[in-house]
Amino acid sequence: QVQLVESGGGLVQPGGSLRLSCTASGSIFSNYVMGWYRRAPGKERELVALVSSGGTTNYADSVKGRFTISRYNAKNIAYLQMDSLKPEDTAVYYCNAHGTYTGLTYWGQGTQVTVSS
Repeated sequence: QVQLVESGGGLVQPGGSLRLSCTASGSIFSNYVMGWYRRAPGKERELVALVSSGGTTNYADSVKGRFTISRYNAKNIAYLQMDSLKPEDTAVYYCNAHGTYTGLTYWGQGTQVTVSS
C-alpha cells in the first residue's frame, strides 16, 4: 500500500510558475514509476509526465519544454516544476505511483492549479 500526498497547487497568473510536490509513504519508493496526471473541467484525465526510478522522463506534448518532472528517491518525493503556465493548464493535478513489479497503481487526492489573470 502506498499513500501519496500532493502539495503546491494554487492560483498563478499566465506565464508564472508553480512547483507541485508528491510525498509517498508505505512502500519502497524506488519500486514505482511516478507520474503526474491532470483533469481539467469537463475533460478526461490525461497524462502530464512520468519519471522512472532511474530518472527517465516522458511528457505530454502540451507541456514539453515548460514542465519538468523529477524525483528524489532518498526522500520519497516527486516534483512537477511548471513554468510558462497557460490558462489551459488549469486542472486538478494528481500524483500517481505505478508499481514496477506489482503493476499496482495508487493515486493522491489531487491539488488544484488555476492559471488566470
